Amino acid sequence: MKNETYSREHLLYLRGRRRSRIAVWCARVGLLVIFLSVWELIAAFQLVDPFIISSPSRIWKAIVDLYRNGTLFYHIGTTLWETLLGFAVAVVAGTIIALLLWWSDTVRKVLEPYIVVLNSLPKIALGPVIIVWFGTGAKAIVFMTILVGIIVVILNMLAGFLATDKNKMLLLRSMGATKFQILRKLVIPSALPAFISMLKISVGMAWIGSIMGEYIVSKAGLGYLIVYGGQVFKLDLVMAATFILCILAAAMYFMVVLLEKIVIKRTY
Repeated sequence: MKNETYSREHLLYLRGRRRSRIAVWCARVGLLVIFLSVWELIAAFQLVDPFIISSPSRIWKAIVDLYRNGTLFYHIGTTLWETLLGFAVAVVAGTIIALLLWWSDTVRKVLEPYIVVLNSLPKIALGPVIIVWFGTGAKAIVFMTILVGIIVVILNMLAGFLATDKNKMLLLRSMGATKFQILRKLVIPSALPAFISMLKISVGMAWIGSIMGEYIVSKAGLGYLIVYGGQVFKLDLVMAATFILCILAAAMYFMVVLLEKIVIKRTY
């Protein structure tokens, strides 16, 4: 069936693409294995003090200890729901605000300088204010996550909306299309690649925001474990929490990549 559908040259091309993907994944896994092995050997032979750099085996032991005392999934769940909630609110609210800014040139020209200033403001400086506003619970952490991510969403989506082909917009106007029809039929579909790129950036920003919030005020979560581990000099715990963060952030990023493949497949 394949021979009837594709030419021999196309089959060779697809086979080459498949081999290339396999080679890339093997290289990624191999590089990770080499890194972990070298790290473990450096710690085992004490070329560098293991207390300072920890080691993969010590990190694994710290994770197992967290699991055994029943707190591993509690801390993971706490950070995960704070991050996902802040991420979702930042993406939805930021995209809506970007649409409003695209809709009105006057509003955009008035507010754009303030948005740029807010983006450059170190969000950690607002920590004491956030504590006063929301207390020392999860609300403060979620708000910090939203605050870190929403400006990035606004700027990226606004740029995507404004990058719409002006000639196509002019053509639709000449055919009598309303601004809402132009938005729905042209601007939003053309901004889809910008939306996917924004999601990839926002994944990292969401994790930064939640961990930053947990640094400031938290009684649970991976950020709390990092702070606590640093305070009592349990660097294995710090590295274990950091390792789990890397896994969760990578999983969330690959979910966005999967969404991108689905969208591209359905669109094109």
